[in-house]
Amino acid sequence: MASIDIGIDLGTANIIITTLKKGIVLDEPSIVAFNKKTQSVVAVGKEAFKMLGRTPEYIVAIRPLRDGVISDHEITQVMIKEFIHKVNGKSLFKPRVVLCVPSFITDVESRAVVEAALNAGARKVFLIEEPIAAMLGAGIDITKPCGNMVVDIGGGTTDIAVASLGGIVRSSSIKIAGNKIDQAIIKHISHKYKILLGEKTAESVKIELTNLHNPTGKVKKQIKGMNLLKGLPEMIEISELDVKEAIYDCAIGIIEAIRSVLEVTPPELVGDIYSNGILLTGGGALLGGFRELVEEKLNVKCNVADEPLLCVAKGTRLSFQLAEKLSEGFEEISLYKFK
Repeated sequence: MASIDIGIDLGTANIIITTLKKGIVLDEPSIVAFNKKTQSVVAVGKEAFKMLGRTPEYIVAIRPLRDGVISDHEITQVMIKEFIHKVNGKSLFKPRVVLCVPSFITDVESRAVVEAALNAGARKVFLIEEPIAAMLGAGIDITKPCGNMVVDIGGGTTDIAVASLGGIVRSSSIKIAGNKIDQAIIKHISHKYKILLGEKTAESVKIELTNLHNPTGKVKKQIKGMNLLKGLPEMIEISELDVKEAIYDCAIGIIEAIRSVLEVTPPELVGDIYSNGILLTGGGALLGGFRELVEEKLNVKCNVADEPLLCVAKGTRLSFQLAEKLSEGFEEISLYKFK
C-alpha cells in the first residue's frame, strides 16, 4: 500500500483533513481534553468538544491553536498525530502532508507547525498560505494574469490577499475573526444584561441572529447564562439588533483591512477585482448581512464562495497537483531551513 498525500486545514476552530482520492475524510473541532492529574489526553476533536465548559477542575478542554498558530506545541502534536492516525490507519508508509497556515506566519511559528507534523508521522511537510488554498478551493484559476481578491474569515485570523499569475501580489492578515466575534457577543451581553454566556452559546447566537445590513429586531432568541449580580442561572431574550450592536465594530475592522489592501494594489488589478468581485470564504462569510455591508462600504461587488467553510480544505487537496503552477504561497519545508 502506497503512502497517501494528506491536506490539513489547521484551523483555530476546526481541523479538516482531505486526501486526493477521497476528498474530505475528517472534520472535527480542534480541541483536546487533558487530564492534569494523570498528565494524559482524555479525548480529541468531537469528543473533547462535548466536554467544553462541562469538565471537572482537573480536566481541561484546550484549544491548542490560537489566532491561527500553535499556542501549545505538545498538545497540538498529540492532536495532529491522532487525526493523522485516524486518516492513515495502520499504514506503514508515512504520508506527505500539506499544512495550511495564515499569511505572515513567522519562522518560529512555521517551525512549530512543521515539527508537530513531522513528529506526528509525516514524511514530508509542505506549507500553503490560507488565501492561496481558499482561492484554489473556490475554483479560481490564479495562474492567469488577472487580479482576484479573497477574504478568508476563519476562527482566529482573517486573511486578505490579491493574487495574479500564481502568486500573491498584496496581502494582509488580521486577528479579527470568528473567535473575536464570539468574545464581542459575550462582552456585550455581559455589559448590557449582566448575563455571562458560554462560548458555545455565543457561537450559536452569532450563527442564528447576525444581520449586519438591515436588522429589524423581529428575529429573536432565548439564551441561558449566569446572572453576574445574583450568581444564578437566568434566561433572557435577545434580538438581532443586540448582535449587530455587539459585532459591528469587528465587521468594520475587517472591511477597513480589505480597504487597506485595495489601496496598495496596482490599478490594473483593482480594475479586475471591480469586475470579478471580492470572494468571501471561511465561516465568517456566512455572517448574515456581511456581504451586503462590504458592498455598501467599499462599492465593490462581493461574492460568497460555494461551501465557504470547506474552501481552504479543498485547496489543500488540490495544491499537490497545482504546485508547479504556484509561484509563491506553496513550498516544501525542511527543518534545516530554520537552522
